[in-house]
Amino acid sequence: MTTLDLAPLWRSTVGFDRLFDLLEDSGRWTGDNYPPYDIERVGEDHYQISLALAGFTPDEVSITAEQNTLTVEGRKAEKGSHQYLYQGISSRPFRRMFNLAEYVQVKGASFENGMLKIDLVREIPEAMKPRQIAISTGGDHQQVENKQAA
Repeated sequence: MTTLDLAPLWRSTVGFDRLFDLLEDSGRWTGDNYPPYDIERVGEDHYQISLALAGFTPDEVSITAEQNTLTVEGRKAEKGSHQYLYQGISSRPFRRMFNLAEYVQVKGASFENGMLKIDLVREIPEAMKPRQIAISTGGDHQQVENKQAA
């Protein structure tokens, strides 16, 4: 695999440190696919992460949202000794981390039929939305009008 050289971008940008860190970290991906998950866009600014957690209960799973990171952890409670002839349902502990873009917030989670669904919404503050600046002539003051995104 070739190495991505981000040095030219570092010289000409300010404030993109997190983006470059994400690009570098993606090259070090270990390939652990457990538990399987989907990330779905369900609306303009609405997303949903679904994790397949067969065999887990909601009490054995924790969800933590901290700054721009969402962490889902699961640890199966030990319940007696079983004598399996074949064990195909994984019950190993896991920790899955998702990097969230700015202004993306976790709005809720549900657990049904072995699927954990986490709802996310991107809420951009009014001050960050594009706005139309009215141009005045003469002694009038500038007027600011909010412009709705199309």
